[in-house]
Amino acid sequence: MSNSLLTLQKVCKTYNGKQGPVKALQGVSFDIERGEVFGLLGVNGAGKTTLSSILATLHPPTDGDILFNGTSIYKDLWNYRLALGFCPQQANLDPYLTVEQNLVFAGRYFLLSKKEAQERADELLQKYSLERYRGFMIDQLSGGTRQRVLIARALMHNPQVVILDEPTVGLDPDIRRQLWDHIKSLRDGGMTVILTTHYLDEAEVLSDRICLLREGKVQLIKTVKELKDENEQDSLENIFIRLSRQAQEHE
Repeated sequence: MSNSLLTLQKVCKTYNGKQGPVKALQGVSFDIERGEVFGLLGVNGAGKTTLSSILATLHPPTDGDILFNGTSIYKDLWNYRLALGFCPQQANLDPYLTVEQNLVFAGRYFLLSKKEAQERADELLQKYSLERYRGFMIDQLSGGTRQRVLIARALMHNPQVVILDEPTVGLDPDIRRQLWDHIKSLRDGGMTVILTTHYLDEAEVLSDRICLLREGKVQLIKTVKELKDENEQDSLENIFIRLSRQAQEHE
């Protein structure tokens, strides 16, 4: 039996720009396995956020397909979305609700009963050290606390896969490390995590496999160990710089 949870088949995305069509993704194909942290890397404009938004069903692809458990997500968007959690790059929590109300509302949105939503919110408030903030409004929170609420909200319905789009951008180093531990615990609990990040140290610590995108195409997909062994480097940052230079030389 295949261990693939998601399969991307020649996914393309073209936008209509002022100067003509812009190809954001060009035939992206790969599998994402159950219970892994799959890191999406690439320079600005490589297609990471576009791909994340397509996987989150915020935008449709121009061409290609995405399979979830072997079936196209576009044949059953309802059940795919019920199995999906999404933590966006830009915080979009409801400023008119408290932290607790934001979580309970998310649970109700995903069809949890009122009792189930409250119990799950209580569980996540404790897990993410948010109990003291349950009655706070969103604009009263620090950036790190707000980010924990975003992740908790994405997990309210116990999704099979969660997309984290730049989950630690702009946060202090100690807060970033705390969130790393939370992300590891998701993977250890059997959840599939798709991680988009600019931080190479973050990708190195968290990712089971790395997908490097360049100009809307997959440049490589390998484990961190494979990358280090093949490039004879001790850090992902050095490997990333080396691969970028090699790609520029071949242009």
